[in-house]
Amino acid sequence: MSATRDLLYHYPHVIDELRLVTGSKGVFDVAVDGEVIFSKDAEGRHANPGEVLERVRARLGPAVREYGA
Repeated sequence: MSATRDLLYHYPHVIDELRLVTGSKGVFDVAVDGEVIFSKDAEGRHANPGEVLERVRARLGPAVREYGA
């Protein structure tokens, strides 16, 4: 759940929807605007702490500032 916490802390002003969907076999995919930026299945591992946040930052680019920045 650290990825959820990171995203809601740093980008609450740009998140329109955040869905956590339970599934089978430990599926963990993160998509931004329909583009998958992390997939546990494709990468064969869990995300490292802060990794999802870094990928979201990269996807959004420097024009989207973090909350409170």
